Amino acid sequence: MISRRLIRIKVFKVLFSRINSGSDSFLAAEKELILSCDKSLELYYFLLSLPAALKNVAEQKIDAGLKKFHPTPQEIDPNRKFVNNRLIALLEDDTDITGFCSKRGLSWREYDSFVKKIYSSVISKEYFSNYMESSESSFEEDMKLITSIFEEELEESDELYTLLEDANLYWTDDLAFIINVITKRLHSLKESSALEHPSVFLKSEDKDYAIRLLNVSMIRYAEYTGLMSKYVLNWETDRLAATDLALIVMGIAEAVTFPNIPIKVTINEYVELSKFYSTPNSKVFVNGMLDKILLALKNEGQIEKSGRGLVGSSE
Repeated sequence: MISRRLIRIKVFKVLFSRINSGSDSFLAAEKELILSCDKSLELYYFLLSLPAALKNVAEQKIDAGLKKFHPTPQEIDPNRKFVNNRLIALLEDDTDITGFCSKRGLSWREYDSFVKKIYSSVISKEYFSNYMESSESSFEEDMKLITSIFEEELEESDELYTLLEDANLYWTDDLAFIINVITKRLHSLKESSALEHPSVFLKSEDKDYAIRLLNVSMIRYAEYTGLMSKYVLNWETDRLAATDLALIVMGIAEAVTFPNIPIKVTINEYVELSKFYSTPNSKVFVNGMLDKILLALKNEGQIEKSGRGLVGSSE
């Protein structure tokens, strides 16, 4: 499931944490990395259980309206289109989702106030009104509503980000990516078929990539930071951003260790990460350092590239 970019982010965070804490335990670092990757799958299942939680809020409001002493005409004859949404029913009946969440203790019940806020936001939107007022009734329409909720309400939600950050630190970088995974799978879903759930890694070799990238970066950290002294005037590592050092070390480790990843891809990826995890000027520094160091290592024969697809601009 998780992409190479997300793997790089997770390796970077473990490497940065280990270097700055002074811990050199490869076993502990590897264990933390695998745990971080596994938590992405947890978030996937946790978010897939949210539509059912929203349905529960809608049902509670319908029940409360029916119990009023003087209900309105709308409360007497409520619109049940949302609570009868067929995609939500499919997700509720999915034993992979319910079983995983039950086993891991994942439940929206303890975040009831957040679920109610999301529901209030959803029902105020035009896309929801159009859905409820439409005479059409199809699985495709039901699916479009749920994907709209993920895309419109969750991806840019600061409150959800804060909630996830408090619930699990490993989830903070995963939200946008996991929502994208979910919406892509929902868009391709048919009512007659079950939702196919992903494994943690897209390909079997991705786990090996993650572990090797972390191990080489840790083992050769001092060596690779030392390479920078040739290209930085008045070299003092303590005056450089620690995040920059970690990203450059990872870039060198990746270029040296994985002959099937183009150098251009490696440089572009770590420059992109520097935009989010380092200083405003880091992208220029990271780009310049990696460009010079990797070219020098290639000329020395320490970097050899082989295989297909080495001219692509992205993975």
